[in-house]
Amino acid sequence: MRLLYLGDVMGRAGRTAIAEHLPRLRSDWRLDFVVVNGENASNGMGLSGEHAKGIFDAGADCVTLGDHAFDQKDMMQAIEQDSRIVRPINFAKAAPGRGHRLFNAPGGRKVLVTQVLGQVFMKRAFDDPFSALEPVLKSHPLGGLAQAVIVDIHCEATSEKMAIGHFCDGRASLVVGTHTHVPTGDAQILPGGTAYQTDAGMCGDYNSVIGMDKAEPMRRFITGMPKSRFTPALGEATLAGVFVDTDDRTGLARQVRMVRVGGRLEQAAP
Repeated sequence: MRLLYLGDVMGRAGRTAIAEHLPRLRSDWRLDFVVVNGENASNGMGLSGEHAKGIFDAGADCVTLGDHAFDQKDMMQAIEQDSRIVRPINFAKAAPGRGHRLFNAPGGRKVLVTQVLGQVFMKRAFDDPFSALEPVLKSHPLGGLAQAVIVDIHCEATSEKMAIGHFCDGRASLVVGTHTHVPTGDAQILPGGTAYQTDAGMCGDYNSVIGMDKAEPMRRFITGMPKSRFTPALGEATLAGVFVDTDDRTGLARQVRMVRVGGRLEQAAP
């Protein structure tokens, strides 16, 4: 299966880039399944139902969220109405929606998508990601119920993301980090056959401070004093993520490539 994962969509610039590029990439790269992290798509804070629809209309099969999952209040209803939206599995137990879904893919194949929040350096205390993932991976074995398994690890610490990667090695097709908005250069296939990248990066304007207009973050760093709210940068965005080609029989990765399309960053494609 040919899988594409795109990192955190950041504001209007990110949404515009998704709408502009994803339909073409889906066709040109013969993609079977596309996952997009959308948790910053609505003004940099959360995802609205309307903006989720725009990402799906552009060609996404699944949208994952993150620690800002419900910053946009209408997501409380949207996630119950649209099963293609996946929230973190270890979010508050009373939260609406689900943290893992089994999706249909071409040829009668199945793709499991799950997301988990890390604990290290995060502002809120989330449940242990390892014990949250274990029963999901155990009940959806690769090559059995699922022909591909995608794990989104949404957290700050690179060490915690790497640990999740090794924990899932041989049991997932792809483990990919999100949240820090900076693409890492370590795309690889782990010893057990799982594709891995510490952070997919963001779909946003990289002439910024992690997707935000530079002025206010720089003012706060330099003076220690806030003056206004953070607002997403509005320049041309780069789509950043990871492409994986998997073996249908085993569900393991045969190829992994970093993806960067449009905008300021050096371009990269399968």
